[in-house]
Amino acid sequence: MTSSDPSRPPTPEVGTRVVEEDWYATELVDRSWERCTFAEVDLTEASVRGCRFQECTFERVRFNAAGLEQSSFVACTFVACSFFDATLDGCRWDGTIFTACSWKPVTVRGGSWWGVSLVNADLREQSWRGLRLTEADLSGADLRACDLRGSDLTGADLRRTRLEGADLRGCALSAADLEDARVRGVRLDVTGALALAGSLGAVVDTDA
Repeated sequence: MTSSDPSRPPTPEVGTRVVEEDWYATELVDRSWERCTFAEVDLTEASVRGCRFQECTFERVRFNAAGLEQSSFVACTFVACSFFDATLDGCRWDGTIFTACSWKPVTVRGGSWWGVSLVNADLREQSWRGLRLTEADLSGADLRACDLRGSDLTGADLRRTRLEGADLRGCALSAADLEDARVRGVRLDVTGALALAGSLGAVVDTDA
């Protein structure tokens, strides 16, 4: 139930299990869930605005063509979910784990992705510009031709990541782990090039 006082956060549903529900084109506004499970739920073309999900699990949920706006999904788990043609606008995903999810195509506008796990995710040719991906685990992900301009990848795990043709101009790459990353044709600015060289073990002499 949503609080009648707009200055207070909504009272969360706790421990609820939602299975095989048809929420097609449903509007979810200022709702809150904690430690809930959503399995086989159809949220196609749904509108999710100002909602809060804490430590929730989503299994085979369809977010196709859905609009997720200014909502938070903190420390959640998504397994085999589909985000086909979804729009993720200004959402918070901190500490969330995505496993075997389908992303193509998806529109991502800002938001915080601190510490997310996108291991082996297929994000080819997608735009993930200006995102906070600090300490994100993108190991083994396919980021070929991905637009990551201006994103913060500080401390990110990019081991074995495919970055061929990706645009990393303006990215913060300090302390990112790029071991065995494929970087042929990657686009970098000077700062990014220095960070990449350092991550590969080169000694960069800026005074030479």
